[in-house]
Amino acid sequence: MDASASSAAPDPAPVPRAPGPGLPHAPAPASRPRRLAAPVGVMAAVVAAFGYVAAVDPNEPGHYPVCPLLRFTGVFCPGCGGLRSAHAFAHGDIPAALGSNALAVVGYAVFAVVWLTWTVRVSRGLPPRPSVAPAWWWGAGALLLVFTVIRNLPFGAALAP
Repeated sequence: MDASASSAAPDPAPVPRAPGPGLPHAPAPASRPRRLAAPVGVMAAVVAAFGYVAAVDPNEPGHYPVCPLLRFTGVFCPGCGGLRSAHAFAHGDIPAALGSNALAVVGYAVFAVVWLTWTVRVSRGLPPRPSVAPAWWWGAGALLLVFTVIRNLPFGAALAP
């Protein structure tokens, strides 16, 4: 064994250098208006979509396509009645919105809470995405499945659009 190989000193730690030409700079924190651009854009798209559905009545035939699952199988999907629900909700008729698709109305409330949380976090400069445990996603999927099954059974006719 070579003596010089075992007695070699470790490389010294790199000396920090000030940023200069050709060296990367730390990104500047985004301004509040720039941070709020995404939540405001999402809300603008949602308002535009609800505005369109409010103006173009889904209860009139020919304005929107028919649900393919309902058309070919006669089974209501979890979204069946969603446009009628959004139309009624946009006009302030909450009982009619619940009658068309109760789960969609719950979804509007969940969206509002998530959007508000996102907007507040981004406004304060916090990371925009809080972590969501997989159990919540599985629970949401199970809720959709149960809602779909019940609204297609005779005793769940009240949930059908």
